[in-house]
Amino acid sequence: MRIESFDAHADTDSLRACYRIQLAASACDTPRLPRISFNAFKAGWQGWGSDEPRQAWLARDDAGEVIGCYLLRLPEKENPTVAFCELRVRPERRRAGAGSELLAHCVSRTREAGRSRLRGYAPDGSAGETFARGKGASGGIDEVLRAMHIDEGVPARLSALWAEAQPHAAGYEMLSWQAPVPEEHLGELVELQKLVGDAPRDAGIEPMAWNADRIRKMEEALLARGARYYTVVSRHTASAQLVAMTEMAIDPDMPELGFQQLTSVRRDHRGHRLGLLVKIAMLNLLAEREPGLQDIITGNAGANDHMIAINERLGYEIAAVLRSWEVDLATP
Repeated sequence: MRIESFDAHADTDSLRACYRIQLAASACDTPRLPRISFNAFKAGWQGWGSDEPRQAWLARDDAGEVIGCYLLRLPEKENPTVAFCELRVRPERRRAGAGSELLAHCVSRTREAGRSRLRGYAPDGSAGETFARGKGASGGIDEVLRAMHIDEGVPARLSALWAEAQPHAAGYEMLSWQAPVPEEHLGELVELQKLVGDAPRDAGIEPMAWNADRIRKMEEALLARGARYYTVVSRHTASAQLVAMTEMAIDPDMPELGFQQLTSVRRDHRGHRLGLLVKIAMLNLLAEREPGLQDIITGNAGANDHMIAINERLGYEIAAVLRSWEVDLATP
């Protein structure tokens, strides 16, 4: 087996080969999740909006046939001792040693980068979980992915939930915009983004430290590939302060599929159903702006009971459960 590096920005053929592996693996391991477009896959592998180093590797057998790949991310601003690996093998070529060779190669590259921890994710009950356990990796918290289908019953459900929640939110109003963030709201949005640190996460893993520059770079990357990015916020009318937010990304190549992003509420304004209300307002906004939207994907740590309860009331159903797996490279 040959493992070759490639430039994910320049080598479209190799990137498409990795995308085909991803589609085949997803159909096998997470069949209830909607498939993503090549454009969305490319954004992840190229790291649009991120300046962290990344390495892309492709594996071929002796006949030159592509059988596997991996992406190695080496963050520098947070988690500088950790490397994150996305490793895939074509389902029909599994259990023949390709995954082990790719992992050994990835471990070597991780050590060369001076990292002592290697992390990845695998769906519960999948071949990936069995592989991780067999390599002695330690399992972390679960990430529950849910999908919501926009059917004819959604408007009535949202209307009933809004009527129930609105009396708890007197003194708040909703605002919305499509990226880029208006300059007058950028500073407050940064503070709301920082609340990602409140979500459950594995021990020893740092959340992203958001700032204005990171938000602008992310927006530039999204807009450059034609993505549409919506934000809904709740403003406390007495103080004019933004106190809650939710975001949604729409892939231009698959406008029928939406990707729920961060939802957060300031600690001193919790208890007013604002998390539910901003999500309802977002869905109502998308009904107007994105009439072709059919499905939305969201994810939450399994321990995030509050947000999970909101999503279930909105109509999200479990589509897959991912779990983090880590190898301590300080241990031989």
